[in-house]
Amino acid sequence: MADGSEVSERWAGWRKALPIDEYEARFREMAKRGAVVHGEADFIESYRPASVLDAGCGTGRVAIELARRSIEVVGVDLDDEMLDAARRKAPDRQWICADLSVFDLGRSFDVVAMPGNVMIFCRASDRAPIVRRCAEHIAPGGALIAGFSIETTRGALSVAEYDEACTAAGLVLAERFAGWGREPFTGSGYVLSVHRSSGG
Repeated sequence: MADGSEVSERWAGWRKALPIDEYEARFREMAKRGAVVHGEADFIESYRPASVLDAGCGTGRVAIELARRSIEVVGVDLDDEMLDAARRKAPDRQWICADLSVFDLGRSFDVVAMPGNVMIFCRASDRAPIVRRCAEHIAPGGALIAGFSIETTRGALSVAEYDEACTAAGLVLAERFAGWGREPFTGSGYVLSVHRSSGG
């Protein structure tokens, strides 16, 4: 993992408190109990993408499930230790260690997805650049799909701020929900947004 000069302080603190093995075990236990652990993949697949960029992919849980469904997936994350876990599970997939606020893969995708609370774990100054870079990787007719918890602490990312960043990046809101099961959005708790290019 980066030493904090690259990742945000919040991310570094979260990673210190929750080792990768414990993070992985949480989802295995959920699956054993019969809980739905691939709601994000179900939602993303419903848009019928041939290719997906998993931005902030972590240990690859969502990306690997999408690939299992015959969707081309590339995973990008700044935390190389998380990516190492993804590489161990799926060595045949493309995992790239890069900063989402400046990355450029030189290609586009049908869907760019940020399913794992990516936006609330990045630095506030990186929020708009991350959205802009993600938008630059969306193919014509494609979508940016992102979900994050709505927090009330000082400086927390608001839905309005996220929408403003999308607008500045040339995206328009297409759909909004309160969760990956398409629950109606009520304005609090969790927000799942689908934005598309304003030119397409």
